[in-house]
Amino acid sequence: MNQNAWASVMEEVNKTCDLHLRDLFAKDPGRAGRFTAAAAGWTLDYSKNRITPELMNRLLALARASGLRREIDAMFSGEAINATEGRAVLHTALRNPPEKTVAVNGKDVMPDVHEVLGKMKAFSNRVRNGDWRGHTGKPIRHVVNIGIGGSDLGPAMACQALKPYAQGSLKCHFVSNVDKTHLAEVLKEVEAEQTLFIVVSKTFTTQETMANAGSARAWLAGKLGEAAVAKHFVAVSTDKDKVEAFGIDAKNMFGFWEWVGGRYSLTSAVGLSLMIAIGPENFTQMLEGFHAMDEHFRTAPLEQNLPVIMALLGILYSNGYGAESYAVLPYDQYLARFAAYLQQMDMESNGKCVDRNGQRVAFATGPIVWGEPGTNGQHAFYQLIHQGTRLIPCDFIGFCRSHNPGHHDLLMANFFAQTEALAHGKTADECRAEGVPEHLVPYKTFEGNRPTNTLLADELTPATFGALVALYEHKVFTQGIIWDIYSFDQWGVQLGKVLAGKVLEELTAEDEPALAHDASTNALITKYREARRRAASRSANY
Repeated sequence: MNQNAWASVMEEVNKTCDLHLRDLFAKDPGRAGRFTAAAAGWTLDYSKNRITPELMNRLLALARASGLRREIDAMFSGEAINATEGRAVLHTALRNPPEKTVAVNGKDVMPDVHEVLGKMKAFSNRVRNGDWRGHTGKPIRHVVNIGIGGSDLGPAMACQALKPYAQGSLKCHFVSNVDKTHLAEVLKEVEAEQTLFIVVSKTFTTQETMANAGSARAWLAGKLGEAAVAKHFVAVSTDKDKVEAFGIDAKNMFGFWEWVGGRYSLTSAVGLSLMIAIGPENFTQMLEGFHAMDEHFRTAPLEQNLPVIMALLGILYSNGYGAESYAVLPYDQYLARFAAYLQQMDMESNGKCVDRNGQRVAFATGPIVWGEPGTNGQHAFYQLIHQGTRLIPCDFIGFCRSHNPGHHDLLMANFFAQTEALAHGKTADECRAEGVPEHLVPYKTFEGNRPTNTLLADELTPATFGALVALYEHKVFTQGIIWDIYSFDQWGVQLGKVLAGKVLEELTAEDEPALAHDASTNALITKYREARRRAASRSANY
């Protein structure tokens, strides 16, 4: 992080940290308009943050001093900004119109992108209209996406978010956890003759995904025979040989590229299950929403740039006020899994302690992301946000119209009231004026000054959904640039995977293995092996 620019920010923070939002609104009738921006169908009201015009100017200067505009251009142009892996980062190319040109190593990638999209559209239409038939000639009624991480969270979240646009005769299911229970419970809901499995793994070696895919294959073959596999399995992968060895026809393999990171892959072939669910036209509208926010981020002045503004506010609270988390609170049940999706996007991207020079950072990076839909959260954890000892900035996400409008005014009344209450609170004098007994005044006083962003769109549509996801993608990218860390690798997930392979061999070895872990791990492995032996002995006696 640029130390001079950050020192300037902190100088202003120290001047303004005792100001209360209640007083800032009272002194400035135009505050809401001053701190509101809009793009791609979304309005961002960030006036309920602990900011002044001068503090925002200094935060924007921090972004400029970090070379943000140069880094934005580098990402969109296809430079290998994922330096630790030597890769470009071009999820934005996945939603470009075909006439655009984006070169990676001298090759325009857009023809390949639209070739895959065309193949996805043709296949989706065949499944949706009943032309694609299972082994016994029946149409597909269930689609089971088997993946993990970005190969699961993105399409699963999006299928739920865009459920009003889904075809009612098709039901999508998602299996990710290597715990066999996840697959077993899904298989109870489907019929083999009418089920299509989509196996999503770039290398077709992802341990959890291939374990689940193998079990699903065995289940199907047990029901319909080995010959049925080709009509009930397709792959999203780049390894043709492994896909064919599994029994999937290479014609039914949908590719993507090394410059598509898993947590940014929803708009690639990873989104095939989503396209089948909502149809190619709605999927295209979603891509257009993504692209609209991409273009806003790429071209808008920083002071009007929604992802940049939200990123700077997050840095203000993480590094200026010591906030360790932020809550994402969508007031729409269709976005129930949005916070879970953002957990991976943000925490896997910016959960880093080493800067781009290989040195340990001297400040906090990636915050803890959490949240639930309103109004459920109000009856669970809002107490902590309102009156707890921790500062928890919140993003409130809402819509002016609902797909199920019966209670929408009540929902949105809570939506608007919560941000007002968090900002202004309730003073002791206000409690007394309401007749609160003196001994209860401390308990019913709300200090307020709790920061929130309000994101408001007309309706949750494929386009506004796409723009919303892109907004957070670019927010995370901006914070990574300002923190001077690499946001597009994830080396931290590798060590556990490597160790798990060794432990698996020890758990399943016939002879007692020579354990060389720490004392705790050795004891736990021994206990597990003993329990397996007891279970095997009981089974043998029946």
